[in-house]
This record gives sequence, C-alpha cells and structure tokens, in this order.
Amino acid sequence: MLLLQFSTSHYCRKARLALGYKRINYNVENLTPGLHILKLKPLTGLSTLPVLLPQIEGQPQAIADSTQIIKFLESYQPEPAIFLTNPEQQTEALMLEDWFDESIGTATRFVYYQFRANEGQQVDPSFFSQMLIRVVRQQYGINDATVKLATSRLSTSLAELSLRWQKSEYLVGGCLSVADITAAALLSPLALIPEYRQGYPWLFERIVQIHQLCGEKLPPGL
Repeated sequence: MLLLQFSTSHYCRKARLALGYKRINYNVENLTPGLHILKLKPLTGLSTLPVLLPQIEGQPQAIADSTQIIKFLESYQPEPAIFLTNPEQQTEALMLEDWFDESIGTATRFVYYQFRANEGQQVDPSFFSQMLIRVVRQQYGINDATVKLATSRLSTSLAELSLRWQKSEYLVGGCLSVADITAAALLSPLALIPEYRQGYPWLFERIVQIHQLCGEKLPPGL
C-alpha cells in the first residue's frame, strides 16, 4: 500500500496511526503543497490528503480522507479492530471522531500555525518552511481573531478529553478505538507549544502511548 501525504499533516498522521495499529506494511510518498493537486485530481477528483492507494487487485484504486481510509482498513483487515463491537459505543466513537476532525483538528491547525509564524519560527526558520506557513495561514484565514476563537474551542475540547482520558485509559469502551487514534493524531502538533506541554501533561503522555502502540514515530516535541 502507498500513502500519499503531507509529512507534517496531522490528518495524515491519523492514517499512519491506523495503518501502524493494523500492522499493515505500507510506503509513503510526500507530496509538495500546491503541486499535489496535479497527482490527486486524476485519482480522487479532490485536492486533500491523505490518500491511500491499496495497490491490491480487487480493491479500490484510491481512497481519499482519513475517515474513509480507516473504514477501508477495518474491512480489509478486521484485526486488531479499531471499531468497537458494542453498537452504542461504536456510534459514540464515530461521533467523537467526527467532532475531532471538524473541530479539534481545525482548531489545532490554527493555533499551531499561529505559533509557528511567531515565537515558534525557530522550529524551522528556513525560507521554504516560512513560505509554507504564510501560504497555509492565508489559505485558511488564520489571524489573531480566528486564532482566539480556535484557542477557546481547544480549551473546551481539552476539558472534555480530560474527563474521559484521566478517568479511563480509552475514550470509549475498554480498548483502543478510532476515537483514541483520531485524538492522538489531531492534537499532536500542540506538542511543540510550551504552554500546552506544561498545561496538559496527561494529554501528551497518552499521545506517546498511542503512538508507541501503533508503532508510529513520535510527533515533533515528544
């Protein structure tokens, strides 16, 4: 299997965690932002990553979106399972995944790129990196006002996660699920931001545990 990705994307990290947890052998191809559209449009008709190419006879040619990739992996190789057997718990896990994708992942992106554009410039001061940060900020409308809203949203989200992850090893049920994998991936960029590392040590302990369980390299900052 081949995973098309941006190397720094937390949504691509989500797909890698799922592949790792399933112990599926795969390769990655890192695409260049902007130019990636030339490769993706003929494959999926979309412009977003990750995209998984199963490269297996009888399977789809290309699967776009991290959620759809996980659904494919679960049907292709059911064990170890990422979906829960209890229908009510699985519904809850999928609702959390959607919430993380649409709310936490977006808020994290805003806060992370605000940090990288200011006090976090030293993380990678290269011209290409700083140019990419400017492009991303412009593309998503990242500014002081939108970052303030994203910071507030993250604070509320982390309070909810604290209730769940500090009470139980897993967000839903008694084993790792799509909810845990999604949260660990989409919150991982915050590891580079000192105020989050200092304020939420329990979060990064869990992110490290999930990465180790999935055999995935730890995010920068961890």
